[in-house]
Order: sequence, then C-alpha cells, then structure tokens
Amino acid sequence: MKNSTVLIIEDDATLQRGLKDNFLKQGYQVQTSSDGQSGLETALANVPDLIILDIMLPNINGYEVCRLIRKHELEMPIIMLTAKGQEEDIVRGLELGADDYVTKPFNIRELLARASAFLRRRHLKPSDEYLFGDCRLDLTAHKLFRAGVEIPLTTKEFRTLEYFARRQGRALTRNDILDAVWGNAVIVTARSVDRCITTLRSKIEPDPRHPIHIRTIRDIGYRFEDTSSS
Repeated sequence: MKNSTVLIIEDDATLQRGLKDNFLKQGYQVQTSSDGQSGLETALANVPDLIILDIMLPNINGYEVCRLIRKHELEMPIIMLTAKGQEEDIVRGLELGADDYVTKPFNIRELLARASAFLRRRHLKPSDEYLFGDCRLDLTAHKLFRAGVEIPLTTKEFRTLEYFARRQGRALTRNDILDAVWGNAVIVTARSVDRCITTLRSKIEPDPRHPIHIRTIRDIGYRFEDTSSS
C-alpha cells in the first residue's frame, strides 16, 4: 500500500540503491541499512511496515536479524533475498519467521508485487470467512463450500486449509505446517503433509494436476494463493 514504510537491509550498494529507487517510484517511504546491526536497530526503533532482508550481511547475518525481530514480537512481513540453489538456507529463514523470499537475480516487478500483496493483506482485519476461486471457507462453522455445495473435510484437512488461508502468499515449509496442524504429540513425516495437500487439491482446485491455489515450492513447501484477487 502506498505511503507504507519499507526497510531495505542490503549491503550491496548498487542493489540497495536500485531497490530504494523502485520502491520510491511506487510511492513507498524507504529506509535503508547496509549491515545487520544497524538494520536491526532501525527495525526495532522505527517498526517499518515491510522489511526486505538480505541473508549475507556484515556484523549480524539476516537469519539473526529475522530471529531477533520476531523475538521482539514484531509481525511486519519480511521478504528474504537469497542466492539461487540455497534451499536449506531458505527453509532456515522461513522457519525463523520470514514470510517469503526471492532469489537473486530477481525480477523487480515480482518483488514489488509480492510486497504490495503482503501490505494489502496486513491492513485487512482478520476474517472468519475466506473466499478463493469458487470456494468459501467458513471458520466459524468449520465448513468448506464450493459453488455453494458443502465439501466434507477431515479435521486435518480443515486445519491445513485454515492455516493456508490465514497466510495467503507466504512461503510455508513442511515443518511449519506439521507443527501447526499435527503438533508435537504424534510422530509424522513431511509425507503426511504432502498426502493431505493432494487430497485438499482434489477438493478445491479446478484442475488438481495443475493447482492454482496450493502451489508447490520445490524443496521447500507450499504457498497458498487466492488468484481471484491478484
């Protein structure tokens, strides 16, 4: 959303300047930091609406910056900047509290679109009802309707879909989903998540073989999208 404040924590001066210029052109207020320590201090002191966070930073790396921001119970969206082929690093950042990531080199329009979507959703009040495609998820009644017809869900399917709906656009690791839906009381594996997703797709996707709502992020997890509002 325009007039929102974006904090860019990036030590590459050329990239930082390019990001700053593009966000300014879109009407955002922009703050910048070139190392992890000053970035963390700026985040805690000014509480921006969104943070663009590089992983490899001087003084304090991006993982620690993210962890400490969440430790202070700040909930602004955090988008990580990562190198290609570093899936383990991406998962680590997401599990420390980042919301999404883009890999370098990246398309600036894609980053701006993700930032805009996060800021738009952040200003929405929590809802008891989520609409996506021809589906309506009623959290109060614990029911899913598709084209007006109720679709039966198991408890795990409902909790998974609720977890996704409340986190639209975020990259979610399998471990995050396991912890949120299955908890620590039972011994399950990531395959349990994948099987649940397969069943959910058969119930909500126009074409389960080519999903548009529950997208697979290779080697990482899933992202839930409401394509009707994009």
